[in-house]
Amino acid sequence: MPRRINNFVYSLLLIWGVVSVVFLLFQALGDPAGMIAGQTGDTKTIQNIRRDLHLDKPLWKQYILYLNDLSPISVYPEEEVKKKQLTGFFMGKKTVMGIKLPYLGNSFQSGKKVTVIMMEALPGTLLLATLAIILASLTGIFLGTIAAVNHQKSLDRLVSITGIAGVSAPSFLVALLIALVFGYWLQPITGLPMTGNWMETDPVTGQSYAAPRNWILPAISLGIRPMAIIMQMTRSSMIDVLKQDYIRTAYAKGLKPRRIIIRHALPNAINPVITAISGWFAELLAGAFFIEFIFGWQGLGKVTVDALEKLDYPVLMGSVLLTAMIFMIISSMTDRLYKLIDPRIRLA
Repeated sequence: MPRRINNFVYSLLLIWGVVSVVFLLFQALGDPAGMIAGQTGDTKTIQNIRRDLHLDKPLWKQYILYLNDLSPISVYPEEEVKKKQLTGFFMGKKTVMGIKLPYLGNSFQSGKKVTVIMMEALPGTLLLATLAIILASLTGIFLGTIAAVNHQKSLDRLVSITGIAGVSAPSFLVALLIALVFGYWLQPITGLPMTGNWMETDPVTGQSYAAPRNWILPAISLGIRPMAIIMQMTRSSMIDVLKQDYIRTAYAKGLKPRRIIIRHALPNAINPVITAISGWFAELLAGAFFIEFIFGWQGLGKVTVDALEKLDYPVLMGSVLLTAMIFMIISSMTDRLYKLIDPRIRLA
């Protein structure tokens, strides 16, 4: 129980640290009021906007208000709840207290809630990252195992060279080459589009539907680099495990090589690979920015790049915070996954 409390406190401190860094970082980027008002905005308009966004208050007060907006348990003046259209349960008069969803503000450009923009973009990025990591994991573990079983043979050397090439190639360059070759030059053969979103709209009925053919090239482009890392880690870990005495004993007992590899060697070699997979999955969510931009994929990356071009700070801050939260969640899930896969950790 104390360990769980310590983990909970550590997570809260980590979240507070991320929120604080994001707040201070974006304070140095300029005056949001001037950006909202535009070049035609007069002094009075800018002052009204600053008052509306609480930018006329001292920095420490802005920070407290920002934490209050993000906290699930918050205190607000009653008119502020209606003005911000907060979603939750509130009680009291004039000054109300309630449980709510985090409030990230509204976009400077569209006026939409940042939470709405994030939730519209998140499924696309999650889908792309999930497809990429599944492809990378299955291919990487398979090739890494094959290389380890054929250690110092031609097949092992070929896999190693492929892994080095995959690690060395930048993701955006790989994406451009794949889009050009398979989405443009070989498009009549592959039937794959050079660009396209994960959902498409029927021009006649106006209904949206999934477009799996648009998923293939972005997922491959995003998955090549983690695949190379996972392949090398699997190879290295499997080579060490295959040298263990219990593996030699299994061979001596006459067990089939396939059974020894799958049932005995691979489960004991997989722990460092899980670390790589979980870490890369979190990184893919952030690293998908360029891939989404190149393929015209509507996700967090595309939204963030567009917000960066337009200096839409609330959307940028929301994207950074959401990505940080995802990193933390995946890290926590990885610890639990270790215990499910490796009984030694569970018993310890």
